[in-house]
Amino acid sequence: MFIGPVFSRELVTTPRRPRFYIYRTVYILALFVLMCTAWLVLTGTQVIRNIGDMARFGTILFYVLAPLQLWLVVFFSSLLSASAVAQEKDKKTLILLLLTRLTNHELVLGKLLASLLNVLVLLLAALPVFMLSILFGGVSMAQVGRVYAVTVATALAAGSLGSTLSLWREKTFQTLALTALVLVFWLAGWEAIHSGLLGSHILGLSSETWAVAGSPMRAILAAARPSLAANTALGLEGGSGVNLFLIFAVGTTAVLNLVAIWQVRVWNPSRELRPDNRTEESLQESIWGVDYDLEQEENNRVAEDARTGHVDARMRPANSTATASRRVWDNPILWREICTWAYGRKVLVIRFAYILLLLLAAAALSWSINSGTALSQSESARTVVPAAAKSLLPFYVVSLVIINALAVTSITGERDGQALDLLLVSDLSPKEFVFGKLGGVFWVTKEMMLAPLLLSAYLCWAGGLSLENLVYVMGGLLVMDVFVAVLGIHCGMTYADSRSAIGVSIGTILFLFLGVVTCIRMMISFSGSFQMQLPPFLAFIGGGGIGLYVTLGSRNPSQAIGWASLIVPFATFYAIVSFLRDLPLAVFLVTVATYSFTTAAMLIPALFEFDFAMGRTTTAEE
Repeated sequence: MFIGPVFSRELVTTPRRPRFYIYRTVYILALFVLMCTAWLVLTGTQVIRNIGDMARFGTILFYVLAPLQLWLVVFFSSLLSASAVAQEKDKKTLILLLLTRLTNHELVLGKLLASLLNVLVLLLAALPVFMLSILFGGVSMAQVGRVYAVTVATALAAGSLGSTLSLWREKTFQTLALTALVLVFWLAGWEAIHSGLLGSHILGLSSETWAVAGSPMRAILAAARPSLAANTALGLEGGSGVNLFLIFAVGTTAVLNLVAIWQVRVWNPSRELRPDNRTEESLQESIWGVDYDLEQEENNRVAEDARTGHVDARMRPANSTATASRRVWDNPILWREICTWAYGRKVLVIRFAYILLLLLAAAALSWSINSGTALSQSESARTVVPAAAKSLLPFYVVSLVIINALAVTSITGERDGQALDLLLVSDLSPKEFVFGKLGGVFWVTKEMMLAPLLLSAYLCWAGGLSLENLVYVMGGLLVMDVFVAVLGIHCGMTYADSRSAIGVSIGTILFLFLGVVTCIRMMISFSGSFQMQLPPFLAFIGGGGIGLYVTLGSRNPSQAIGWASLIVPFATFYAIVSFLRDLPLAVFLVTVATYSFTTAAMLIPALFEFDFAMGRTTTAEE
């Protein structure tokens, strides 16, 4: 088989796992509940008089479901493919695969398709739900086909991106952070082209056509629209460019996989695992007869100097009973996280990419301010997201994702590297471990915490944000930074499997964000009285609370997490309503109070769970 035994094994073993059916059932149930909620909102706020009203409902529902599924596919495809290879590296099992008779394409394509198997099955299972929208009217079979073609092509491209980056980079955090940054660059770059930054026409095609041809978000919106009969084979005359996007996505998938197949045995194993630390140039010099004796003598002298200066070789003064050998902080975990390269030197690449993204976001914000779009009140009134925040919202989200990714991988990396067992038998207290990890996360991601605050301050200075709202935004961002960091620590300690911990941790942030956006879109699309909208949304919110408790508290149940899982969805809904009613103070107070309580609810079990794993009790510790 061309794909190889890696995919064949996954194809045989995946149906044996109960969670495979649970994920599929929950996903279909969530889409169906969302559809029923939209129907109840429509019938409770409007009177359906004719077939045209039903067709408009089907069209709006289709426009809500198609982008929602696309974002889920982009996230899960890139995350699962990246974490699948990263876990092999962390457990040192990728080397065993390299020692087998697997060819490069069998290894790369096998791991890619094996990681995307669940995603592709979910898409296939959701197809009947999308076909139901045809029964309402306003949606054709061709629209569903185009939407699914764009979604599958995007899944392959995003999965190939995560797989290639994970084969290239050594650390899991590096892989996840780079994947998130590249995805944001991908979307933001084509959005800049769509806004006309490079001109209204490029090489004879409009900027809108180019944006559809390269951006999955623009392509899914174009695919959801009814097609024109005048469209050509490439979809150029109608301005859709959907077929161009399919060509672009398939080409990107092929290029990424070809690079991974070509370089997989060059990148792996990494230099950290190779026994010989000499560079390639020094090896060539020794082969071609360079005077190696002098070089060896110099190396011996350097090694002897290093041994002499080592702490164990230092002589104590005769009149001294003890001297300090080195300065280590009272919390050694925090000292290691801050004073050493705990996450590899390549973390500088992530910082450079993030700073580049910061400059692009600042340039986009400056351009919108100078052009007047960011300060236009009419534009802000017509859209859910204000014009001033359109260039900042993706930047805020990717900052939270990177902070959360570092927090969860700081725990899973210790477990996969079999270093967590050594920490458990040491004299470290639970507070030293947990707060040391949190302090290290905040130190490494200090740019991700400060940059959004600086951009918000610049927006306030330019007149696009009031001073009162600036305080609310900064306070909310700091609370969310702490929340996502504690969420990563909690999931890393709760889930023994690295892929599950990473998926639950980052997935929780994604579902919170997508849930907020979906609720806002539904409330705007099916506008009406709040009293009629509330009952159907309560069922949707209740389902979100159950899902949040299952992910956060099922393996480590506590009353605090139970209350937090119940409060967060309702508080978020109240914050959404307050946001739409232009009540920023209510949004700020509810957000800060809710997520601060949730953070404390996760911290307390994290400390006592770690204390129980170390075999200690509070009484014995006192």
